[in-house]
Amino acid sequence: MMVSNGRPAAALEARMQREMDLLRSILLELERQNYDSGWAEISIPGRSEVEISYHVRLLADAELIEAIDLSNMDGICWRPRRMTYQGHEFLDAARNETLWAKAKDTVISTTGTLTVEALKITLAALIKKGLAAGLGG
Repeated sequence: MMVSNGRPAAALEARMQREMDLLRSILLELERQNYDSGWAEISIPGRSEVEISYHVRLLADAELIEAIDLSNMDGICWRPRRMTYQGHEFLDAARNETLWAKAKDTVISTTGTLTVEALKITLAALIKKGLAAGLGG
């Protein structure tokens, strides 16, 4: 089915809204895959290819992954190639579900918004606090 601008209706199914949980899910899925210097096919249950492609591009913009743009006249198509060092660092900080939820809640309740940079800072602070408590400090 085509829409008035000549693009397939499927190309318009995702809104341009950043979802932090989807960014994290893509990183977790990418980490599970073998690196062969090509690109990875990411599938997240309940998410469309367009949503995933858009968020892959956002992860590339944030320099958490390297990605390749395979988009054409049929629509958006971004595929991850590999996770960067910064991507590994972010994922390692965000891996624990409890810590992830606490970081998101802390950022939203303190700032009223949710950004990758704020999550990086908050996750690092929570980890530092946990380390200090574990070391008796």
